[in-house]
Amino acid sequence: MTFLRYIADTRGELLVKTLQHLMLTGCAAGAAVLIGVPLGILIARRRALRGFVLGVSGVVQTVPSVAMLALLMIPLGLGARPAVAALVLYALLPIIVNTHAGLNGVDRNVLEAADGLGFTRRQRLWMVELPLATPVIIAGIRTSAVITVGIATLSALIGAGGLGDFIFRGLATGNRNAIALGVLAASAMALLLGYGIGFLETRLKRRLHQA
Repeated sequence: MTFLRYIADTRGELLVKTLQHLMLTGCAAGAAVLIGVPLGILIARRRALRGFVLGVSGVVQTVPSVAMLALLMIPLGLGARPAVAALVLYALLPIIVNTHAGLNGVDRNVLEAADGLGFTRRQRLWMVELPLATPVIIAGIRTSAVITVGIATLSALIGAGGLGDFIFRGLATGNRNAIALGVLAASAMALLLGYGIGFLETRLKRRLHQA
């Protein structure tokens, strides 16, 4: 069977697995943003916590993906819950680091001008610092999203579905078409997400430059 014929025969399943993969990635990336951005703000404000937060996030990155899934499977069982939890943990570090870097990279003259206008710390954060740091933060989100798409293929090992099902089915049966389909589909998804988020990042940089 040719590769194109295999795609045609499995197009319905491919659509379902692609949607599952997108759901896993989207849920994990969204949760990572909700957790990572506040943590990045926290360590930018309280330097004493920076080493601890970045250290813990860095240690998580050293744990093999399969081992992380196995550990989380113990309290959370099989399926999407441990998969999303693992993906969130892996997605946090780039978002935290870029949020911290973006806030620290805001021009001090701009901050002094905001203080001179009578802004409170909260007003300065929401109206000046975060808008200026947004392109850098989005770059971290882009990195996290691409990483998450790749790691999400392993979620098939614990019954969470996604494009990894094609890869592991192919490995089990020696079906090279299934392996190629899973790999190419996941790679295409990562490229499209990266391009889409990168396009948004570029547009924001242009707007800020114009402003």
